[in-house]
Amino acid sequence: MGDSFFKKENAKKKAKKKQEKSLRREERKTNNNKGQSLEEMFAYVDENGQLTSSPPDKKDKTEINPENILLGARPIPDEPTINTGVITFFSEKGYGFVSDDITKDNVFFHNNDVAEPVKMKDKVSFEKKKTPRGDNAINLKKI
Repeated sequence: MGDSFFKKENAKKKAKKKQEKSLRREERKTNNNKGQSLEEMFAYVDENGQLTSSPPDKKDKTEINPENILLGARPIPDEPTINTGVITFFSEKGYGFVSDDITKDNVFFHNNDVAEPVKMKDKVSFEKKKTPRGDNAINLKKI
């Protein structure tokens, strides 16, 4: 018995798709970039950050010392271990503030951290201690 009309149409569609697929495959084979030389595949970056196909001029090249390149965060300069300042506030409750001579910051201190008795406007030397609430002055001594 013969094939029906729909079977013949489906067979024609399949044959047409197969032919189109083989044509596309042949086109890809002829237009591929696999045979290029290494020089043709290079891309260069110019001084403005743009991609170019020509290499940069070597006469305009500047030397960079790799030891001068800093990676990560900028290093924190060392603070002096012993600071000097003037007592700007002192309470009878047992705490006060010292104004640092260098940074002009007010640093909190407590009577427990004082080596000898102090009063307002005394010139003192102290060390800074980092706390969750900020810097504290410890080992206060009159100068």
